[in-house]
Amino acid sequence: MTGGRLAAVRGSWRTALRIARREARRSRRRTLLVLVMIALPVLGLSFAAVSYDMGDLTRAERIERQLGGADVALRWESLTAVRQDAWGESAWPVEGEWVGRTRPATAEEVRALLPEGSRVARTRWWMTFSTRIGRHVESLDARALDLTDPLTRPLARVLDGRPPVRPDEIAVSPAALRRLDTRIGNPVRTIDGATYRVVGVVEYPDNLREVITLAAVTPETAAGSDTWLVDLPGPLDPGLADRLNAQGIQIVVRDPLPGREELTRGMRVPDADEAGVVGVVGGLGLLEVVLLVGPAFAVSVRRRRRDLALVAVAGGDASHLRRIVLADGVVLGAGGAALGLLLGIGAAFAGRPLVEQYLLGERLGAYRIFPAALVAIAATAVLAGVLAAMAPAWTAARQDVTTGLAGRRDGSRPRRRWLLIGVALTVAGTAIAAFAAGRTSQTGVLAGVALGELGLVFCTPTLVGVLGRAGRLLPLTPPARVARRQPQPVVGRAGHLGGDGRRRRKRRARRLRGE
Repeated sequence: MTGGRLAAVRGSWRTALRIARREARRSRRRTLLVLVMIALPVLGLSFAAVSYDMGDLTRAERIERQLGGADVALRWESLTAVRQDAWGESAWPVEGEWVGRTRPATAEEVRALLPEGSRVARTRWWMTFSTRIGRHVESLDARALDLTDPLTRPLARVLDGRPPVRPDEIAVSPAALRRLDTRIGNPVRTIDGATYRVVGVVEYPDNLREVITLAAVTPETAAGSDTWLVDLPGPLDPGLADRLNAQGIQIVVRDPLPGREELTRGMRVPDADEAGVVGVVGGLGLLEVVLLVGPAFAVSVRRRRRDLALVAVAGGDASHLRRIVLADGVVLGAGGAALGLLLGIGAAFAGRPLVEQYLLGERLGAYRIFPAALVAIAATAVLAGVLAAMAPAWTAARQDVTTGLAGRRDGSRPRRRWLLIGVALTVAGTAIAAFAAGRTSQTGVLAGVALGELGLVFCTPTLVGVLGRAGRLLPLTPPARVARRQPQPVVGRAGHLGGDGRRRRKRRARRLRGE
């Protein structure tokens, strides 16, 4: 394409976009309808994308929830030497198979491996607290730690009461408080006969469900997984990390250890079936938006056919008319995308507590958005607007100029090839869906449904014309007359009815005068 041709096309699109903006301001109800139909799916998708991004914790956020107020966290779960990544999020044996410990380590054993002046605090996770609720035995998640210690205090938030400090005291999460139907000061009995007194309500950011907090004086023999929070007298020495790894201890650190590989945790790549289902469902959603918005653009083209005919008279060709209509799709698609993104991001920020409590069961990370996903969603919305305006654009480019200047509708019949294509797509989609249903393939069923629906879209103009001609056989009841009149041109019919009314009034006046 030459420079002059490119400049002409750019100028034509600029003019078409100005006309589209003016038309959007003029037809405000139609504009609002199209914006809502495009913005609603954008709102839902942007809400999900932003909520997902806030729920996908960064490495710093994950480590902060593990370390609390400590410098490092130690997990002594192996009897043989281990290797670990730079952050301590994963570990594996140096040689042979993993050999787990048969008993938990003691505080004296851990201190013996640390520099002098180090302070340790034990946290025990993955414990079970079994109690009877009504006639049923319920097993709740339990943790044992001293929430009065500065090392472990940042791991939880005390909402009411105080942390447990004695062996017969517990604290419960808000969900466990409702589940146990108890309150602070009441006793809770386990199935083995032990009785605990509720002294506080505690919330953990990584688990908002039913959690029981026990005191750190839990017996060493209690089942669970121990993590030792350590306050070092100085910075972590790489030699100390090597010595601890040689003892089978995994170290979780705030800063990466030198000489260790950094493992990245990316998004899980879906398999072929999952990707196919997601792609077909997304295509169906895009098709539904196009089918909902397309009639609004068709009505707009019908109302503006005289304006489009004037453009043709002034020297505009078919490409100019197509750009004018397609510009409506670009403007309204971009407007719907912007409106949906703003509402979706606002809803995701405002609905954080609901997502945390009822969907994820944990606190989200910092307030942030998902720029790449939002750009893709906005581009899809604009694409939906353009696709919805494509069929009306081709119709506008093919209209007869004389008919358009007269304000009448072009009475040409739909082309037979569209009917043939529609029938072929419908039959093919039905066959694919039936074959896939026999093979229990979700992707195939959805693809067949989408293909059949697209075929029905191609058949729609012919079906409307057939129904309009079949309306002559209906009795002249009001519903039948409305159904019969529906496919007929509106503007021309209104003019004929007005002329007939005037002629009837003139004949009645002559009869009254005796003429």
